[in-house]
Amino acid sequence: MLLRSNTFITAAKKVVKKDERIAEDIKSTLDLLTTDIYDLKLKTHKLKGNLKGSLACSVGYNLRIVFKIVRYENSEAILLETIGTHDEVY
Repeated sequence: MLLRSNTFITAAKKVVKKDERIAEDIKSTLDLLTTDIYDLKLKTHKLKGNLKGSLACSVGYNLRIVFKIVRYENSEAILLETIGTHDEVY
């Protein structure tokens, strides 16, 4: 299950507004994320420093989604924290 934070929703709208074509890439990535967060296409990795406890995956070349695995309604869920370029999210 995907949970979208307000920060993620705002950032995603901003990203799509810059380039509407990226919306399909984001959707494909989220679909894959719900299937297998460690799929090699996602390049999922753990984060350090201020983002310790979160993970990130790639959407294309320079776009990243930062997320956490959380408990929600007695099961695991993916909390989407933010989305942006490498420099914006790290």
